[in-house]
Amino acid sequence: MLSKNQQKYLRQLGQKKYRKQHQEFLVQGTKNVLELLQSEHPVAQLFASDAFIAQHRSLITSRLNARDIHEADETELCKVSTLVTNNDAIAVAPMAHTEIVPTPWQLALDGVGDPGNLGTIIRLADWYGFEHVLLSANCADPYNPKVISATMGSFTRVTCQEVNLPEYLSQANKPIYGAFLGGENLHSTNFSEQGILVMGSESHGISEAVAEHITQRITIMGYGGAESLNVAIASGIILDNIKRCRG
Repeated sequence: MLSKNQQKYLRQLGQKKYRKQHQEFLVQGTKNVLELLQSEHPVAQLFASDAFIAQHRSLITSRLNARDIHEADETELCKVSTLVTNNDAIAVAPMAHTEIVPTPWQLALDGVGDPGNLGTIIRLADWYGFEHVLLSANCADPYNPKVISATMGSFTRVTCQEVNLPEYLSQANKPIYGAFLGGENLHSTNFSEQGILVMGSESHGISEAVAEHITQRITIMGYGGAESLNVAIASGIILDNIKRCRG
């Protein structure tokens, strides 16, 4: 049984201002909660059905003290969840505070405001082995429940860091590739051993302030009638080509 205070707190974490205030976020649904419990990311509390707790008791008790495990029925979980359906579990986890670790390749996003797209790009970054995603200040909140849900657990392996993107790129000592219309054909691009890939917003592309620091503009050539590609799809195509060139 969830108390009124617990219900209130879980609902608050659906909003950015309260996530920022409490430095905690929601992880919802069976897949994402299990990914969290199996990862090294800290877990603060778990609210779950009797069936979920019974099925995964060993894993749960290895990560949480008994006082932080709360049983709740399906109706209660649905009332406090931001998902359309959530019949099993909700976890509360502390936000990660990490430094940007230099890696040969980095992925940077400029104004990607759709939570679903951001979550999918984080999942793609995980698939292609990118451990960090750099975010401009006008990107979606990486702890938005829709973002976390769309990552399908990849949020436990990929860290997102908000940066002043123009300033960060101006200090980068490596090639900076940006996705534009009218750039070099992606299939002809010989990617360097290290670099930064910049993807722009869904509607406006890469901003002028960021574009000033792009050293090579690349384009995914189209062969049909579609006007454009979704930014998450475009990110996947380019990441795959980088890996094809550099492994």
